[in-house]
Amino acid sequence: MVDRDTSGGPLKSPICSNRNPHPVRAFTAALLLLSTSVPISSFAFGDAKPTPPRVITTAAESATDIVRKSDRQQRGDSSYVEMTMTITRPAWTRTMSMKSWTKGDDYALVLITAPARDKGSSSLKRKREMWNWIPSIERVIKIAPSMLGQSWMGSDFTNDDLINQSSIVVDYTHRLVREDEVDDAPAWVIEATPKADAPVVWSKVVLWIGKAHYNQRRVQFYDDFGDLISELTTFDVGELGDRILPRRLEMRPADEEGRKTELIYRKAEFDFDVAAEFFSQASMKELRE
Repeated sequence: MVDRDTSGGPLKSPICSNRNPHPVRAFTAALLLLSTSVPISSFAFGDAKPTPPRVITTAAESATDIVRKSDRQQRGDSSYVEMTMTITRPAWTRTMSMKSWTKGDDYALVLITAPARDKGSSSLKRKREMWNWIPSIERVIKIAPSMLGQSWMGSDFTNDDLINQSSIVVDYTHRLVREDEVDDAPAWVIEATPKADAPVVWSKVVLWIGKAHYNQRRVQFYDDFGDLISELTTFDVGELGDRILPRRLEMRPADEEGRKTELIYRKAEFDFDVAAEFFSQASMKELRE
């Protein structure tokens, strides 16, 4: 259940800071990957080092099985992530601190905690519906399907990348194209194409998924004309809670020099109890830290 301060204070995160958290998703990150899972790296809780879960593959494993396992590896049944997003442009750089929560495929919430001018801005997904909360104008904006391809908070992640992260599992069909290597480690290369009438942005997504831990190491996003629009690359693979995950993600537009968005995961937790009711417009408006 969602905790509410009986003294009238703001809504609290369901991750309690004074307990020993369960061992540790993106979008993310996000957002975006958000998330992109989005949306979203010092990286374990307590002093004990976690033992990464053993990954077992079978010859009968399909491309969809691999993509689904990759999604679960990144987000678990539920996830909480603290991260930093840095947006780089030729003339300026902007950094934001963020938190994100997910539950299954249907629920996601991304909250900006810094800088002060953006603090309290949030994005929410409940099943097929998504919203943004802009505290400076005290307005909830519903994200229509036509807005999924728009930039999230001026970054190189789209609303679809950061908030609608589970879409790659449920809205696409998957085909194993070949095997390859990323950073000298073996990987599957899987092509994902949208199902009929799926509310998605990309006409094709190509994923490089590492065989060792099912991590997405590289992802390419293509538009309706078959042109490469952006590419996500992941780095610094290591312990993040109870599993092995990339702790730095970098999204770059394909044809724009000097532009990129970087996500660095600072802390994460997986597979804890969180009620679906937490993912509400009330939470969007009341969460601050």
